[in-house]
Amino acid sequence: MATDTVKFYQTGTFTVGNRLLDGKLRTIQSLPQRPNSLDSGHRACQGCGEALGARYAVDAAYRASGGKLMVVNATGCLEVFSTPYPESSWQVPWIHSLFGNAPAVASGVAAAMKAKGKPHTRVVAQGGDGGTVDIGFGCLSGMFERNDDVLYICYDNEAYMNTGVQRSGSTPPAARTATTQAVGPHPGNNFRQGKNLPRIAIAHGIPYVATASVADLHDLEAKVTAAMEVHGARYLHIQVPCPLGWGADPSHTIRLARLSIECGLFPVFEARDGAVTSVRKIRNRVAVDEYLKLQKRFAHLFGKNADQEALRSIQAIADNNIAFYNLLEASE
Repeated sequence: MATDTVKFYQTGTFTVGNRLLDGKLRTIQSLPQRPNSLDSGHRACQGCGEALGARYAVDAAYRASGGKLMVVNATGCLEVFSTPYPESSWQVPWIHSLFGNAPAVASGVAAAMKAKGKPHTRVVAQGGDGGTVDIGFGCLSGMFERNDDVLYICYDNEAYMNTGVQRSGSTPPAARTATTQAVGPHPGNNFRQGKNLPRIAIAHGIPYVATASVADLHDLEAKVTAAMEVHGARYLHIQVPCPLGWGADPSHTIRLARLSIECGLFPVFEARDGAVTSVRKIRNRVAVDEYLKLQKRFAHLFGKNADQEALRSIQAIADNNIAFYNLLEASE
């Protein structure tokens, strides 16, 4: 009896290397020509969202620049696990700066390339939320104000993971860190503190600002590519879950990143010249509880003495994001 060959494949996913996609729609990681800018041998933790985000982001920037790319890296997890002296996992020209001056160093590199008659060599600066939202904030704002031709990428794992999981300006409310312990009448990080850096970047009126997530790698690559097509100051904020700091199962990295989007706590959008131009609509809305309960840093909000007030406040933050960015389809 004649039979058809069984074909095993997934549909409706963002699976890397899905050969059912048209060649133009495939991620660079599915191609034999991928540059492997961040190569094997680094020492990231199991399930590290930052390693995944950096691999996709820098490879996409490399492709968009035709291989004419220089990278400036602030001190932090990404720098530490990728360059244990005297080794390096970077296969592109790469410079390590201090914790707080990566934007300034990158601006200098871009100016030097222009002075050397190499304006087609593009510059990407990158750092974690500590080096971006806190320590490097002044240098970053200066880069935005001058409109220097640099793409700055923040890999946001929501705390100082490299130095012991201390609170940063990007740490969410109620989260337990080494400096915001789960003790007292209001355990965890305080509400109404920190900075919303993507909105601050938009307020500078720079040519391009976007948020992205390792939950949607096609979107991440597309936004890096779009940013590289623009000249001037550009900012990309990528959420990268940290299993160690978040107290989560390493196998849940992508799940957590997806739930963060679907509950509304991490809006994914694109902005140009100071105005939001597009948003990623929430596909399957969930309550913030589904996202928070998978992380030990929020364990004190649940159990016998559940902190319903804090949970309602966090849900309100998500609801405000949904309303502000219009993240729901019209039917919802």
